[in-house]
Amino acid sequence: MKINRATFAPLAVAAFALATGGWFLQRGAGQERNVYANAQLFEQVLQYVNQAFVDEKPPSDLYKMAIDGLLDGLGDPHTAFMPGREYETLRIATQGEYAGIGVSIAKRNGWVTVITPLPGTPGERVGLQAGDQIIEVDGTSTREWTDDEAVMRLRGPKGTTVNIRVARVGADQPIAFKITRDEIRVRSVPASYLIDNGVGYVELRVFSESSTRELREAINTLRGQGAKGIILDMRGNSGGLLDEGSTVSDLFLETGKPIVETRGRFQGNTQQMVATDPDEFPGLPIVVLVGPQSASATEIVAGALQDHDRALIVGRPTFGKGSVQTVFRLQGGNYLKLTTARWYTPSGRSIQRPYDAEHPLADAAETGAGEGGARPEYRTDRGRKVFGGGGITPDVDIAPDTTTLAERPLIETLQRQNWPKFFETQFAFGVRYKNEHAELKPGFPITQAMLDEFYRTLIDGGFKIERPTFDAAKRWVSYQLASQITFSKWGDQERRRRENADDQQVRAAIELLQKATTPESLFTVAEQYQGASRRVGASR
Repeated sequence: MKINRATFAPLAVAAFALATGGWFLQRGAGQERNVYANAQLFEQVLQYVNQAFVDEKPPSDLYKMAIDGLLDGLGDPHTAFMPGREYETLRIATQGEYAGIGVSIAKRNGWVTVITPLPGTPGERVGLQAGDQIIEVDGTSTREWTDDEAVMRLRGPKGTTVNIRVARVGADQPIAFKITRDEIRVRSVPASYLIDNGVGYVELRVFSESSTRELREAINTLRGQGAKGIILDMRGNSGGLLDEGSTVSDLFLETGKPIVETRGRFQGNTQQMVATDPDEFPGLPIVVLVGPQSASATEIVAGALQDHDRALIVGRPTFGKGSVQTVFRLQGGNYLKLTTARWYTPSGRSIQRPYDAEHPLADAAETGAGEGGARPEYRTDRGRKVFGGGGITPDVDIAPDTTTLAERPLIETLQRQNWPKFFETQFAFGVRYKNEHAELKPGFPITQAMLDEFYRTLIDGGFKIERPTFDAAKRWVSYQLASQITFSKWGDQERRRRENADDQQVRAAIELLQKATTPESLFTVAEQYQGASRRVGASR
């Protein structure tokens, strides 16, 4: 997605123009009287609704309804009107920086609660901890505040101060903190580590202005530690800046290689991006992990590396967002996020999924592609077959870990009774347990005593769960507890390491990389891997 900060006055006042005689549309349409007539028709409808509808509606609401109706009629879920607060969230996601105290927060038991302080931020430096309930901000109680309200009050200009009081498990009285706000940078690479036998793991969670730099640094560090192959995990990456997707691809491609082409109605929205620098990691085998949440810029990277046979794509098909959005500033501090182009991989394929859920290709291919729902075929540089529509299809399709039939009754019981409360209870248990067990080491086992204690915690919290139902889901509960306690004590990277140890997609990527010495041999290894998997499946 490309962020355009320029002010576009015509778009900003389009709705206003309709209600004041349609002068803008009249100018823009030249002599087409039917456009002016439609503007007058809209003005009449608006006037009657404003004056005579049985329930009074503020004029501002009517204009907002008209805008929403106009955009909804485009049939494009990625086009939207955004109030200033929504735009600020988008800006932080794409630029990766803001000024604040640097804590991840969420509503827990009615209070704004610290999920984790971000490393190197003011919140961490003053000693805020996971589980701290922020009960007061600058003398005002936070009881029943929403997450948005808390974010608005905790953020502010760099160098300003905010006074908060927190309730902490084990503390008799609330603890007061005076925190000086500072610039906060949201990391695009929250986890990177060396697994074993020369395989490095990097998680790229978002495409922001620092993504390319962070990814380059992470891979160079891992290679310095002995990594001979890299797992690039983008399964949870829903995208971000188109330009950053291009520069990330550039890290792995030779100069002049096409990366992505955008095509729009206007010349400025039609361009081709190519690699401008040599491959920074020549000869390094790479496995890219993707899944249904992988979208937008993630798909640009996966598509470019797949088309040029530079990386092996492993996992499940991606989301299928093959469009580009531009953000226009409107009056009143509002913004319009508008789809202005579609993008295509180097082989010329669009991976756009049809918006119509009833379309026979909605889950697998683009509208109108082939007969009988067949997806259009393309070829990579080396002649491998790849597909358009319905997202990026992995070279090696591996399903993620799923719950077993024995585990489903507990999960369904929790969902039926109070699913959010279960995670609140689990979070509180994790915080309490790590506080009470300073001796914990990474990779700690989940013991029967821990499971017994957690079961009692759920029952004391009002859940009605039969013990046999709980025991049957021991594996799933153990996974949840291990992840939560690890995150509470050591943060995001150690949690990812713990979760990946039992992740079958990560295990498959490790196996593939350990058998490959070059990017080319990785594809040969993948063919053998898939052949063996098919033979095992047939024997069953």
